[in-house]
Amino acid sequence: MAKGTNQKLKLLYLAQIFSEETDEDHGLTLAEIAQRLSRLDINAERKTLYQDFEELRRFGMDICTNQEGKSFRYFLGSRTFQLPELKLLVDAVQSSRFITEQKSRELIKKLETLTSRSNANQLQRQVLIAGRIKTMNESIYYNVDGLHTAIAKERQIQFRYFRWGPDKTMILRHNGELYTVSPWHLCWDDENYYLVAYDSASGRIKHYRVDKMKNITITDLPRDGAETMEHLDLTVYTRRLFGMFGGEPIRVTLEGDDDMINVLIDRFGDEIPLSRKDGDRVETRVDVAVSPQFLGWVASFGGKLTVTSPPSVKEQMRTLARKLSEQYE
Repeated sequence: MAKGTNQKLKLLYLAQIFSEETDEDHGLTLAEIAQRLSRLDINAERKTLYQDFEELRRFGMDICTNQEGKSFRYFLGSRTFQLPELKLLVDAVQSSRFITEQKSRELIKKLETLTSRSNANQLQRQVLIAGRIKTMNESIYYNVDGLHTAIAKERQIQFRYFRWGPDKTMILRHNGELYTVSPWHLCWDDENYYLVAYDSASGRIKHYRVDKMKNITITDLPRDGAETMEHLDLTVYTRRLFGMFGGEPIRVTLEGDDDMINVLIDRFGDEIPLSRKDGDRVETRVDVAVSPQFLGWVASFGGKLTVTSPPSVKEQMRTLARKLSEQYE
């Protein structure tokens, strides 16, 4: 049999056919495989196909066989990512607020190439049932990459920081002046990406929403703050910052019903101190950055969780309660 014009590409096309068209539930017979190769101007005989399958196995591809009656069907078995794993990744991409709708679609399309076309349809069906709020800032995808590079190179960065205006336009903070900080960590909290950095000018650790950073550039200045960051427990730091807003941490005493224990442990970790109060009430002391988000979080439990100290935070809760009462009179 004469060789086809693409004969030298035979193994590459075979690998592509197995990757794109087969899985455990969708195998191909030798005749079907030969037919697909023929369309690519590649000639294949039964004997040579067996040899080709062995070569693919030696290369690391899991070429498997299922018998259906008198027929044998061949398919790609194990893959780098199995279908349940890809479904998890698709859900993570689709539910992430910091990834825009457009970028989510692009990433999911790429994830679909890691499985067969039949299984890719299942991934697409998962996308259709998810309708979650996404960020408006497409640049976050590249911001994250640039920040990882700056952290790896241990260099300071400069950027502009903005907030959204009423007409959905970007309003630059600090009159558009450049921020200069030393990047140390990227963390994901409350469905948003944050940069944890050291600000040399103030000598403090600060954090910034990555999707609100603009025009990030990596400078030639070496990173500062090593001594301060050495003592930072990132888990504790992010746990005490409600919505990543707030200033210096304050030790706050919280008292709540027994059914608040799970809420407290989920928010602050299982190492918080718990002591029994009167009846079915418990008390704990935690360090938090007191912010409107924290006060609102406490208020959301409708009295089942209360602040008992310090007096300054109790007064902030009273002020919040009065404002809410006045708004709904």
